Amino acid sequence: MQFDLTDLRLFVLTADKSNITHAAAGRHMSLAAASARIKALEKQAGMPLLYREARGVRLTPAGEAFLYHARSVLRQAEQMRTDLQEYGGGLRGHLRVFANTTAVTDFLPEILPGFLTRNPKINMDLQEKPNPEIARGVLDGRADIGIVAGKVDTLGLESIHFSTDQLVLATAKNHRFARRKKIAFAETLDDEQVGMQSGSTLQTFLAQVTDALGKPLKLRIQLSSFDAMCRMIGAGVAVGIVPESAARRNQAAMGITLIALTDPWSVRERYILVRNRSALPRYAESLIETLCAHYR
Repeated sequence: MQFDLTDLRLFVLTADKSNITHAAAGRHMSLAAASARIKALEKQAGMPLLYREARGVRLTPAGEAFLYHARSVLRQAEQMRTDLQEYGGGLRGHLRVFANTTAVTDFLPEILPGFLTRNPKINMDLQEKPNPEIARGVLDGRADIGIVAGKVDTLGLESIHFSTDQLVLATAKNHRFARRKKIAFAETLDDEQVGMQSGSTLQTFLAQVTDALGKPLKLRIQLSSFDAMCRMIGAGVAVGIVPESAARRNQAAMGITLIALTDPWSVRERYILVRNRSALPRYAESLIETLCAHYR
């Protein structure tokens, strides 16, 4: 059906007043114009929406349904108008952020509460994505800001370095690797491992590494957070590769030992990706400044 908000407002007023003439006057239309609009709605619906009677009109069953949806559309349109006025006046902002697993599950939950509290008119859509999709999302405009780690094709986007983390092997204190200071990732592949959920940035990356080595991970359990991984590792379920920042946070409580990886890829530089930093709205720039200041 093709109709505009004027049609819907006219129909709702007609239903409220049970009279097309009064509704036309209320919408500052001639009776002929109002009647034509309602007949056009009925023609598109393929059925009458009003019973015409001597003293006015009343809704048909189809008209009752149409009235319900018309009111809903008008409420949404009014809410959209209000929201857009706030955006236009600089009173509200909406940030779309694509980020990797470590960002979404580890450090952003620590940083964002303060940022959002200081910026009560900012809404945020935060989505976990693999590193390559983060860059593509920023490039094609699906995200305003991307947060990635490691070697990533940035597709010509502006990259802002804000911190460095490292992947480490975490084990229980009584594990045979626990006395080691350093270890190569390949040496761990004979052991069962605790991993992140399928599709997570870290697990996707490690799968690529093991494919290159020709030896798959022996995943015993996959979880949705690094804290949960550390709990399982500390209990002796298996070993696991985790970001050092998350491992340090859980080291004492979970009773885990951290062993440095000798693999060059274990060092993970973290970057914020944007299309054009100078064109970002102030609230987006504020998030970038908050991230950089947190690690400065």
